[in-house]
Amino acid sequence: MIILLLSIFFLLLVLRVPIAISLAMSTIIILLTTDFNMTMVPQRMFTALDSFPMMAIPGFVLAGVLLARGGISKYLIEALRTWVGHLSGGLAVVAILACMIFAAISGSSPATAAAIGSIMIPAMVKAGYDKKYSMGLIAAGGTLGILIPPSIPLIIYGITAEVSIGKLFMAGVIPGILLGGVLVVSAIFYAKRNGYGKGEKSTWDERGKASLKAIWGAFLPFLILGSIYSGVVTPTESAVIAVFYGIIVSAFIYRELHWRDIRPIIIESINITAMIFLIIGAASLFGLYLTNAQIPQQIGAWIAESDMNKWIFILIVNILFFIMGMFLEAVSIILITLPILLPILVHFDINLLHFAIIMTINMELGMITPPVGLNLFVVSGIAREKLGAVVRGVIPFIFLMIFVLIIVIIFPQLSLWLPEQMK
Repeated sequence: MIILLLSIFFLLLVLRVPIAISLAMSTIIILLTTDFNMTMVPQRMFTALDSFPMMAIPGFVLAGVLLARGGISKYLIEALRTWVGHLSGGLAVVAILACMIFAAISGSSPATAAAIGSIMIPAMVKAGYDKKYSMGLIAAGGTLGILIPPSIPLIIYGITAEVSIGKLFMAGVIPGILLGGVLVVSAIFYAKRNGYGKGEKSTWDERGKASLKAIWGAFLPFLILGSIYSGVVTPTESAVIAVFYGIIVSAFIYRELHWRDIRPIIIESINITAMIFLIIGAASLFGLYLTNAQIPQQIGAWIAESDMNKWIFILIVNILFFIMGMFLEAVSIILITLPILLPILVHFDINLLHFAIIMTINMELGMITPPVGLNLFVVSGIAREKLGAVVRGVIPFIFLMIFVLIIVIIFPQLSLWLPEQMK
C-alpha cells in the first residue's frame, strides 16, 4: 500500500498537481480503501495547524515581505557596499553578506533571494561580473534564509519533532556563518582569478552616513535572536515584534512604506503562508496513514535488525534528501520524512538538533537543484533569463554547499555548541 501511495503521489506531481493537493489526494485515495473513519480527515488537518508555535510562520513571512518592500534591504546593501565594495570581488561579498543579514530577518530562502537579487544582480552585471555567476551566487546566497535563524523549516522541524525552536535557531547560527564564510572566500577567489571588480572606495564620511542609515535594519536580527536567546519572548512572539518593528522603521524612519503598499504586502504574505499551511495540513494526513500502518516502526525494526551503522544511515538519508529536494520543497520533505526517521534517529543516538541542521542544509541544496528548486525560478524571474542559464551558474555553489554539509556532519559541535549554552 505504501508503494501504491507513493506512486499516486509522484504521478500527481508529474501531472503538475500542486504538492499539497498531491499529498492530500494520494493519502485520501488510499484511506478510502480501508475502514478508516473519513471524518478524521478535516479534524486531523485542523489539529496540525492548531499550534501556537505555528503562528510564528505568518509572522516571519510578513516581516520578510515588509522589510523587502520597506527599504531595509536597500539600505543594508548600500552600507555594506561602502565598506567592502572597493575590494576584489567586493560586490559579490556585499551580496553574500546582505543575504546573511536578510536571512536573519525573513526566515525564507526565496524571499532572501528576491530581496537581495533584485538589487544586486543588475549591479554585479553592470560592474562586469558574468551574469550566470551573479545569478548562481544570489540563488546560493538566498538559501541562507532557511539556515540562519529565524527559519521557517526549523520551526516546522521543531513542531514535528517536539524540539525547542529556540535551540534549533541557535543550532543554525554557526553553520549559517560557516556557509556564508565559504561563499565569501569563494567569491574573493573567483574575482581575483577573473579580474572582477573593485568599485570606488568610499570615504569615511560616506561609510558613516550609510551605516547610520542602515543601522535600524541591521539591529533587527539582534532584536529577534537576542529576545529569544535571553528567554524574554518565544519565537512566535519575536515574529510579531519583527513585524511591528519593520512597520515602524519602514513607515516612519525610512518613509518608504505607504498606505498603497499595505494591500500587496498583505496579499503576498497570505499567499505564501496559505501555501505553507496547506502543505502542513496535507502532510499531516500523510503522517496519519504512516502512523496507522506502523510504517515508522517497521522501518525502525528493519534498521535495528540490519547491519547498517550510523554513518551508512546518514549517507543514505543525505542521498534521499538530495533526490527529494529536486522535486519537493523543504516543508513537504520535513513533514513526509521526519515522522519516519525519528525512531531511527533515536536508535542510532543521533542528536535531533544536529540532524535538524543536516536536514536544513539538504533543504538548501533542494532550493537550487532543478527541476523544482524555488530559488532558481525566483532568480530566473528577477534576471529575466532562462532557467537553464541559472542552473549553469549555480552548479559550482552546489559543490561548495555539499562541502559545508560534510563538515557539519563530521563536526556536530558546530551545531550543538550554542544550544548547549542555553539554560
